[in-house]
Amino acid sequence: MSFLFRSISFLFFLSFLTGISIAQDKRKFKIFQFPANMIPTIDGKVEDWKMVDPSYNIGMDQLWDDRDDSVRHRFADPKNLDVNVKVGWVKGMNRLYFLYEAYDDYWDFSLTNLHNDIFEVVVDGDQSGGPFISSFHPNKNLNQMDTYFSYQGVHAQNYHIFTPAKEKDWAMVWGSQPWIKDLPYANAAYNYNFKPGESGRLTLEFWITPFDYAGPEGASRALESVLTENKEIGLSWAVLDYDDVKATKYNGFWNLSKVREMYGNASYLLPFRLMPLEKPYLKPIDAQWSFIVTDMNRRMVSFTDKSYGEISSWKWDFGDGTSSDKQHPVHFFPKPGQYVVTLSIQGLAGTSRLTKVWDVTLK
Repeated sequence: MSFLFRSISFLFFLSFLTGISIAQDKRKFKIFQFPANMIPTIDGKVEDWKMVDPSYNIGMDQLWDDRDDSVRHRFADPKNLDVNVKVGWVKGMNRLYFLYEAYDDYWDFSLTNLHNDIFEVVVDGDQSGGPFISSFHPNKNLNQMDTYFSYQGVHAQNYHIFTPAKEKDWAMVWGSQPWIKDLPYANAAYNYNFKPGESGRLTLEFWITPFDYAGPEGASRALESVLTENKEIGLSWAVLDYDDVKATKYNGFWNLSKVREMYGNASYLLPFRLMPLEKPYLKPIDAQWSFIVTDMNRRMVSFTDKSYGEISSWKWDFGDGTSSDKQHPVHFFPKPGQYVVTLSIQGLAGTSRLTKVWDVTLK
């Protein structure tokens, strides 16, 4: 057997084993779509989230303590720590909304360093996967601080969110892009009534913006992850629970992912699907459409029907005296101008119409 053949066989075997370790977690989760007129207000209250179906809840039964066997908890004890998380989004906005509700028998947040109860969130908006922290960089010969600024948090982001934050910022972004935790890219609010060392319930409400590229130079070169219906993103979190202000280690490290290294390798995140609107918030039939000017010189416009419902007929009025009954027409406008275009649809549930005034403007 040749050396090349043995090497290829060994590499294939390693990739097979790696595939098993990555693929062993078959879980998938859902992200609730809020209607555009019911976007949550970031005030630390739960009222805006009561519309979310319980099937979107992710509780302690989905988390596991991934510390060494000698110290880890086999099962979650709700008398010690109980956590429930919901995730939402709004069509047309590149934001992920979170509601974090937790009970802890000992809230640890009096110190100004990383010794704090923490909700650690990791997001990879385009599921590009792979390592994203400097210590995981494949080239170990590079200076670690150089890779920190050029690599860490650039294509996937890690937020250490303090629960709660007292006399310090609400989160630590583990990377060279701390600007992503501030408006207009993030916002957060707490609601709690306890002191350090006491027990009680906490509500944390926040939203963040995932980025396909977020560098140390700031927003000027950043590229937001585009969130669209039915798209899957990479997402996971961990709950870091201290139970003693003098302790040097966590009492619990509860991870949603089955692989602890998810904190620095996006390949170990879990798939979350951006769901369509739930039926109670959908109109039986609703006309919606978009367009692209594909050739301005010839005033050629491609129209796309994005309507909802069981539709049997379409009627486009292009505002120039012509019309079309195609679902996705391409139209050549006769002269420059500002046009009023209307799509009318019909189906078993009735009719719907949407007009856009002067959106289609041609020269």
